[in-house]
Amino acid sequence: MPAHPADSTIFHSLLGDKETSALFGDSMVLRSMLLVEGALARVQGQMGLIPADAAAFIDRSARDVQIDPAALAAMTATDGVPVPALLAAFRKAVGAPEMMQYLHWGATSQDIMDTGQALRLRRVLAIWAQRLDDLLRALGTHAAAHADLPMAARTYGQFATPTSFGAVVAAWGWPLLDWRAGLPSLETALCKVSLSGAAGTGAAFGPRAGELRAGLAAELGLMDPQRSWHSDRSGIAQLAGFAAGLAGSLAKMADDLWLMAQSGIEEVSLGGGGGSSTMPQKENPVGPSTLLALAQMVQGLAATLQTATSPRGQRDGAAWFVEWMALPQLCIALSKMLALACEIAATLAPNPATMARDMGASGGVIYAEAVSFALAKSMPRPQAQAAVKDMCAEAKNGGVALLDIAQQRYPQTDWAAVTAAGLGAAPQDARAFAVLVQASL
Repeated sequence: MPAHPADSTIFHSLLGDKETSALFGDSMVLRSMLLVEGALARVQGQMGLIPADAAAFIDRSARDVQIDPAALAAMTATDGVPVPALLAAFRKAVGAPEMMQYLHWGATSQDIMDTGQALRLRRVLAIWAQRLDDLLRALGTHAAAHADLPMAARTYGQFATPTSFGAVVAAWGWPLLDWRAGLPSLETALCKVSLSGAAGTGAAFGPRAGELRAGLAAELGLMDPQRSWHSDRSGIAQLAGFAAGLAGSLAKMADDLWLMAQSGIEEVSLGGGGGSSTMPQKENPVGPSTLLALAQMVQGLAATLQTATSPRGQRDGAAWFVEWMALPQLCIALSKMLALACEIAATLAPNPATMARDMGASGGVIYAEAVSFALAKSMPRPQAQAAVKDMCAEAKNGGVALLDIAQQRYPQTDWAAVTAAGLGAAPQDARAFAVLVQASL
């Protein structure tokens, strides 16, 4: 089994994400760096910083050259960075030393690696945006369809007051709308060009360093940070915080579904589950369980990435290496979480009969708060609370519904209206979420 389950033939479908994994594979990492080298030469040729014929040759060769990632391993282990090995392999593969002497002109390894990573992270963020959109649409549909479906709200695991399934779904979705709205600023923080030279001064580029950086940014469709950010890893820190927060919001949805689907509660159906090797009756909540496990992994990796945000001096290999180890795993795991959440939302269905059963459990004492406030209109609140507490005890012990007892003791109150108002703002909240999703997307 590979060191990471996402790379395992057996476990990849459970814990990995093919589309995101491809962006961190060796071939894509090399291709992104070659793309940056080609674009750098192209812009330098346009500016007259290197000969035009050399620029054209490097650009064309960077698009066409095929380099075996395994050939870079030994030199990378020595240098602590793959760019010198990549440049050596590139020059060897295409020959033409008179042209290739202008390859990587004035740049440093971190410029090429960070800019290549920015190109790949831009695609990661696009994946997250699309999957968030899909998930929000599915949740918005559920919220609108079940805005008035009553169910028992639970606090501390105990029945509290009535809510609606639509409102519960909306509660999962509201923070996701906020995370979706935060993606553009995250893209600004991450998807920027790096071109600062050996120690971040751009000295080898001369007085036109800023112009060259801006030109490369425009050529690659990235932001121009207008400064060096070799030792500024705040963008990665923002990514880590974003991922940890989004993972937590998805885990909240998963945890609720895990509880709502368990035997004896069964308020929702997940549209099928995992089987047992020995118990044929079981449909295990594999989807929510996987989401919870992945959330813990993302949050752990986010904490690890935060430790890499203070590199020593103008560059620090140790901090950089931590990024290389943690960032791909975090991105892959969060992508899988979003894909899995979409799958769960697509097959999720409430069980109205079971929800009604729970609403009537223990004599329907879930309406205790509503009954208390109804009585408080005609008596002091402490007296109303004491009366309701007494009625609740009778309902639990005598098998008579709380509302029936209230009707007998206080017939002057319109208890049907009290029941109808028991959902409070839950239906409106559910519909408001659905409307906002539609308007936002």
